[in-house]
Amino acid sequence: MEHDSDDSDIESDVAAARRSMERRAHYVEVSIQQAMRNGDFDDLPGAGKPIDGLGDVHDPDWWIRRKIQRENLTGLGPAAFTLRTEDAALDARLDAIVSEREVRDTLDDFNRRVIEARRQLLGGPPVVTPVRDVDAEVERWRERRRARRGESAAQEAPAKVRRRGGLRRTP
Repeated sequence: MEHDSDDSDIESDVAAARRSMERRAHYVEVSIQQAMRNGDFDDLPGAGKPIDGLGDVHDPDWWIRRKIQRENLTGLGPAAFTLRTEDAALDARLDAIVSEREVRDTLDDFNRRVIEARRQLLGGPPVVTPVRDVDAEVERWRERRRARRGESAAQEAPAKVRRRGGLRRTP
């Protein structure tokens, strides 16, 4: 007989939980209806516009990708995305550096993070960003640096000629 009592207690608890959930659902529905009548949802961004960019392929992370893009956030998101973005801007970042040692350190840090991201077992998109060959990248950095110096020297030469021409006096 004790068994029947335990079953009825469980059924009673389940019924109470169901009533509580129904009350919450009713409260939420009434709150939404009141907010709609008050116009609380009228001026929300994107109101009346279709949700675009979802495509045919189901992507569970579409909303975070959209937020990152819309707010131009950097450094957020899965490593596969952040490293790809960083890789695209790495040459410009290296060009701003004046010391070869710092260029090497930057490349070593980048390569370490790419390898570390590949080893992660957290799921998400695969990391397809390649590691950079440090010696080859340093040589490319030197070439770009020499080219910039050559351009600046070429731009300074005509300016000097013009200055001399401007100093002439007419008799």
